[in-house]
Amino acid sequence: MTRSAIPKMTLGDLAERLGARLVGDAGRQVGGLATLGEAGPDQVAFLANRAYLKDLPGTRAAAVLLHPQHADSCPVDRLELDNPYLGYAAASRLFDSLAGHDPAGIHPSAVVDPTATLGERIEVGANAVIEAGATLGDDVVIGPGSVVGADTTIGDGSRLHANVTVYHGVMIGRRVILHSGSVVGGDGFGFAHDGSRWHKIAQLGGVVLGDDVEVGSCSSIDRGALGDTLIGNDVKIDSQVQIAHNVQIGEHSALAGCVGIAGSTKVGRHCMLGGGVGLAGHLTLCDGVQVTGMSLVTNSIHEPGVYSSGTGAMANAQWRKNAVRFKQLDDMAKRLTRLERARGA
Repeated sequence: MTRSAIPKMTLGDLAERLGARLVGDAGRQVGGLATLGEAGPDQVAFLANRAYLKDLPGTRAAAVLLHPQHADSCPVDRLELDNPYLGYAAASRLFDSLAGHDPAGIHPSAVVDPTATLGERIEVGANAVIEAGATLGDDVVIGPGSVVGADTTIGDGSRLHANVTVYHGVMIGRRVILHSGSVVGGDGFGFAHDGSRWHKIAQLGGVVLGDDVEVGSCSSIDRGALGDTLIGNDVKIDSQVQIAHNVQIGEHSALAGCVGIAGSTKVGRHCMLGGGVGLAGHLTLCDGVQVTGMSLVTNSIHEPGVYSSGTGAMANAQWRKNAVRFKQLDDMAKRLTRLERARGA
């Protein structure tokens, strides 16, 4: 892949592309983004969290993306937006050196089956493999060492970074990003026990990823046992996440690192699962559910809102006392019920 130089643009151009109000020199050139404390005179900084307001007066940035309410504290040119964090997200894509690079074509060491169908402006990196019957849309990038299995379809503008494995019969939408080490379409954890040993259940389904999905490094999305595992449009999956067979995740949901979802669980639209959350199998989470980090969900959730489980960290001595009392809760509840009945009598 030919990596482009970081693009430069004027503050006027940047303001126009972000829909921001510029207060300052429209002709000043900038060539990147940095934090308030680290930005130099040719970079743009941003203020999206009040915790960093203390760094604003001393910034050396060419300009700062910020909310109008902080304009008076800004010592340099500014780009005013009602949602500066969303503006930062848009600006980050404008300054991404990977964006708009010239496709390098198919590397001589890549193996592309003659029955594969390739679109326009394709890039296939060194030692990558495209198996029989695979279909790549236009502007697809397959990183070095990645494998696209037989009869898999990858939509326009999608990118597999280095060493991604996509098994056979997977359908990937448009503008999908799969980071290094991720595996899509591996076998689900399906076995039958006869009393003495395990017998493998063939996983006959596939995986469908919608448009604009992003999957972090070393995450796994298993294929379905019969039907498909379904990941909706605009779902964002962090690194080291495990999604088991036949899971369904609704559009615009986000899963933080180390989330684990057991088989056949359905997660609704606009849900957010914090780091380390575990969902037991065959559950349903309705739309708009947020589960805080390290929580374990063992029952379906039918009302939107924020849910938590577990206990926060505390001194070990205190935790040991509480753990003993936790084991006594059932007995204490029964004793309390008897006392209330006695008082009522």
